[in-house]
Amino acid sequence: MDWLIYGANGYTGQLIAEEAVRRGLRPVLAGRNASALEPLAKKLKLPVRAFSLENPAAVRAGLHGIGLVLHCAGPFSATCAPMLDACLDVGAHYLDITGEIDVFAHCHNQHERAKKRGVVVLPGAGFDVVPTDCLAAQLKRDLPSATSLVLAFDGGGGPSPGTAKTGVEGLGKGGRVRIGGKLTRVPLAWKTRTFDKDGDARFAMTIPWGDVYTAFVSTGIANIEVYMAVPPATARNLRRIRWLGPLLGSAPAQALLKRQVGKRVRGPSQEKRASSDATVWGEVRDAEGRELKAQLSTPNGYELTVTAALGITAHLLTGARPEGGYYTPSRLMGPDYVLALSGVALASRYSTQGEGT
Repeated sequence: MDWLIYGANGYTGQLIAEEAVRRGLRPVLAGRNASALEPLAKKLKLPVRAFSLENPAAVRAGLHGIGLVLHCAGPFSATCAPMLDACLDVGAHYLDITGEIDVFAHCHNQHERAKKRGVVVLPGAGFDVVPTDCLAAQLKRDLPSATSLVLAFDGGGGPSPGTAKTGVEGLGKGGRVRIGGKLTRVPLAWKTRTFDKDGDARFAMTIPWGDVYTAFVSTGIANIEVYMAVPPATARNLRRIRWLGPLLGSAPAQALLKRQVGKRVRGPSQEKRASSDATVWGEVRDAEGRELKAQLSTPNGYELTVTAALGITAHLLTGARPEGGYYTPSRLMGPDYVLALSGVALASRYSTQGEGT
């Protein structure tokens, strides 16, 4: 099966392309600008296709003969729909590395169409949301009566340009959690709390992470909150600007902030990625007060994105024939998939009754 990385000249797309070649894979490198792709294509000796997502016919033509797309060009709020639509038209599996709730919802809404076409649609094939989704599914498997889920992560190294631009979009949308099975808008930094990491308390705040959508699909748990470890000042500052939400979400403000991201954010260096890791926490509780907690240690989020996305890609390229439709990572690959990725370990696991599990 021929496959394609769209956005291969972007920060994460380039990391994935380089690792794919190291693994003996030969993706087509694609994006909107051929000249931006050529240096990487020459280095890796890979073919190039250039096409814009703004022209549906051009996208379909660009996917001619392609059986799988790994979409890495964000923000996915703008790029997912045209690429996914073309994949469904031509019969190509669709993977991406988004963490955006509305993108997950859009992909899920295409389930019946994907099922009829025999196409796998799996957004969130990277750090967003593979480790958190798999951990949520593991906890639900071990406490089937769970009615609430808390997930959290602490990742160092700094964001890529695409991730930073997605964060800018979030400033105008506020936070989101799931309450009673329904997606619910809440203010920025709605709640704060701490999580234990090697005996140290890590301060964290609620964020609108993709698991607010995907973990519900994977587990059916009706109440879900996701936290990110931040300095306490970050939560204080976000609470101060809550009233600016409509202004920050306006087109002029978004354009200005994204231009600043483009000028200032380059993504973590190879040395920074190698020297920084991530921690993921999960907690489930049921109506009887039983609680189960677990903690994962993982490589830097971008390193995990590379290995997670390529693992799912290889699964579909090398003979797996799942039924078409929308999938979360744990639904396609199993709850323990994350534990098979390089550098990932289950750091701790325990219940509130004090029984080792």
